[in-house]
Amino acid sequence: MKIGLISDVHANLPALETVLDDMPTVDRIYCAGDVVGYNPWPADCVERVRDVAAATVRGNHDRTVETPERYRANRMAEAGLERAKASLSADQRDWIGDLPRTETFGGDRYLLAHSHPAAEREDAYIYPDDFPTLDRHMGEYDGIVLGHTHVQGVREVAGGFVCNPGSVGQPRDGDPRAGYAVLDTTADGADAVETHRVEYDIDSVAEAVRKADLPDLTAERLYEGE
Repeated sequence: MKIGLISDVHANLPALETVLDDMPTVDRIYCAGDVVGYNPWPADCVERVRDVAAATVRGNHDRTVETPERYRANRMAEAGLERAKASLSADQRDWIGDLPRTETFGGDRYLLAHSHPAAEREDAYIYPDDFPTLDRHMGEYDGIVLGHTHVQGVREVAGGFVCNPGSVGQPRDGDPRAGYAVLDTTADGADAVETHRVEYDIDSVAEAVRKADLPDLTAERLYEGE
């Protein structure tokens, strides 16, 4: 079985559509959270992810749609969440509010979470170099899929793998191209995951950011992948 892995869409519809167009044929798609935030298309991205993903877990931005003021120290985050709160329908807000913290898939062989798999460390940033520290969380899993850092990577851990498919809508690893990954459930360890990057129309997103009166830095950072 081939499984598409996406994360951190962050309301960037052109990036999401480009990723979905570029993705090879897969049997399922799973999303590691943060569908909304930062960019201008929260409602469109919620609908698109609902349509294509077999399961989605909640990210920190998804969890904070109703309380954007919690990000007052980060105007980019606060503004994106204010737009999401104003734009999402009641049904969309219910959907995003009901997202689980974690999910399993592939016959429970794989764990999907937005950040750290332990509930007490929710929102902790786990970068690729930190993936080996999750060895005790592997248990019977063949793999753990995370998002949150916007840094793409895969490492072999405890005979399985830990993977961040990269951010669709706001990469922060120095590569402005949208990121995703494809899991081959017939393979083992890190060889089971193939990471992908694809160029998308950043100019159109930057123009939409300005028209939506979102912070200029929201657009500027897309060009740098930061």
